Amino acid sequence: MIETATDYNAMTDDAFRTMVRDFVEAHYPPALRFQIGQLPHSVTRGWYGKLAERGWVAPAWPREYGGMGLSPIKRIIMARVFDEHGCSRYADNGVMMTGPLLIKFGTPAQQAYFLPKILSGEHVWCQGYSEPNSGSDLASLRTEAVWNGDGWTISGQKIWTSRANQAQWCHMLARTDKTAAKPQDGISYFLVPLDAPGVTIRPIKILSMQDDFCEVFFDQVKVPADALVGEAHHGWSITKALMGGERLFLGASAQSFNALALLRQIARAVGSWGEPVFMERYARLAADLADHNSLYEAGLEKVRAGGELGPEGAMLKVHQTEMYKRIAATAVEIAGPYGGLSGASDAVNEIQVAATFLASMAGTIYGGSSEVQRNILAKQVLHLP
Repeated sequence: MIETATDYNAMTDDAFRTMVRDFVEAHYPPALRFQIGQLPHSVTRGWYGKLAERGWVAPAWPREYGGMGLSPIKRIIMARVFDEHGCSRYADNGVMMTGPLLIKFGTPAQQAYFLPKILSGEHVWCQGYSEPNSGSDLASLRTEAVWNGDGWTISGQKIWTSRANQAQWCHMLARTDKTAAKPQDGISYFLVPLDAPGVTIRPIKILSMQDDFCEVFFDQVKVPADALVGEAHHGWSITKALMGGERLFLGASAQSFNALALLRQIARAVGSWGEPVFMERYARLAADLADHNSLYEAGLEKVRAGGELGPEGAMLKVHQTEMYKRIAATAVEIAGPYGGLSGASDAVNEIQVAATFLASMAGTIYGGSSEVQRNILAKQVLHLP
């Protein structure tokens, strides 16, 4: 593993902000700014490559693993600059999930093989958690992995697997002990190549006409012994640690920040900007976003200090996704008759009003629905039964 040479935390915040801004303005394609949702890897590959050349793909990874090792404040500064310039998310599941998984739980051999390929963009990853009838109740998953003497044989189905049709690898959960007293105790964590014999991927066309979500079928898929992450039957504890990081990621304000920028554009296009009634509503949404940023910064600081996020992750996820939905609903309302259209060339709909609204509705479901997050808060914070 090649350690990142530059200590960006030694820079002043202003100098770091200027450096990032100059880089984005020089290298991020203007045509890709302020796009709704995550663009395909084929579209963002060039941007990913520029980040990889600079060593900026993984801001949160430790420097000894090729990351930037940024402090929470520097990470927020970098994210804000990206948001302000409308930078789309690149294929980041490997950076956000697989990398932290292997840094914390992987073997040296797994780290040495996979981490550089994530950083270079050679490997794009997806996450195999949800299954038919096992979404919010993840511990009820039925995909099985059976030891075959020199490796594992995996059979089952995953669903709502984001961008599996663009990925080469899947980090996933499978049941390895059907006799365990608790369903959580019989689950293991695996790394599976999606070009292995027996893997079938079927994109799912959703209401917004995107096909980012997929079904993934595993029919007697054989993987080697070193495809297992951590110990057999201990995948649930790994998952809980990763889900805290995912909720921190899903609690980031980039979606709401971009939606608020789009709301401003819509208001100006239809003549609502400057009207007292609208401006009061806008101010409330902007204040909500500022409040959320403070909560998010506190969560980052806790994680960076080595702490577990705990129920704060659920709070961040609920607050961000519900806020995003409120902003998007306001945009649809302000757009009037154009708010429900998609694909027209008028000035309002070029701002993708309907796509923003549909994306915001999904945000309250994926990564654990708002109801699930509120149950977590009820049990862990309020100690309700």
